[in-house]
Amino acid sequence: MQRSDNDTWDLATSVGVTATMVASARAAASRRVNPIISDPLAEPLVRATGVDLFAGLASGDLEFSDIGSGWVADFFAVRARFFDGFFPQATAAGIRQAVIVGSGLDSRAYRLAWPAGAVVYEIDQPAVLAFKNSTLSELGAAPAAELRPVGIDLRHDWPTALQKAGFDVAMPAAWLLEGLMIGYLPGEAQDRMLDHITGLSAPGSQLAADHLPRDSVSVGSLMQNLAATWRQHGVEADFAGLTYSHDRNDAEKHLQSRGWTTSSRSLTDLLSAAGVLAGDMDTGPGGQGAISYLTAILGGA
Repeated sequence: MQRSDNDTWDLATSVGVTATMVASARAAASRRVNPIISDPLAEPLVRATGVDLFAGLASGDLEFSDIGSGWVADFFAVRARFFDGFFPQATAAGIRQAVIVGSGLDSRAYRLAWPAGAVVYEIDQPAVLAFKNSTLSELGAAPAAELRPVGIDLRHDWPTALQKAGFDVAMPAAWLLEGLMIGYLPGEAQDRMLDHITGLSAPGSQLAADHLPRDSVSVGSLMQNLAATWRQHGVEADFAGLTYSHDRNDAEKHLQSRGWTTSSRSLTDLLSAAGVLAGDMDTGPGGQGAISYLTAILGGA
């Protein structure tokens, strides 16, 4: 499936399939002895999507290694660990409003420890947020912070929708952009998103993101082998067609030009910090290691 400017999806189709896959990886990683992350809500959320392959992977009836993609659980676990650590650091600095952009099946509003008065905004497709919130409500799960869903496509006027939901531009915010700037937005939309975030951010705001540097290989090409394997298990996902082919600005340099002070990490850095071996991951620029990870502070020294 090729992307278009106004395409939509749920958690069993198009871009939504990737959110379901990532959640199944978090569930698999959470089952391990001495896990590096804990996401107890990932498995029931994945099961509720009705995608049998990912439900089996999330529950442990099937392992990623059984379908030729053993690296997936560790890769997304170290990514989740990196981003899980971002919000406690931001709230320790006094930030009390957080924005999870493109939240998918992210459950950090529920599973992380939030200080009193914290407000978490989740931005994603309306159908995705409605599914997640209704499923978690049926499970009896309650958010650990005040949760305000903002159902809107990121290619539309989400800044206005965010402010209508109560976001305060006069207060610093913590922004999370997980899995967005790796090809899932058109190039101009990616730059525009970063400009909107900058415009909405008071000094001292913080941001965490993963991104593909300008000359990196596309994530679509990295995932073609996964798609071929998963089709044998009933999941029709043309991952190569889910990303946009475009010349993109380097996200880190773009942020720096807008006044953000950034700090960058590689996949090797994340693996080392978590004490996880690379295994069959390709940590080089032609594999999973093509993705970079950054944190940033607006006006930071």
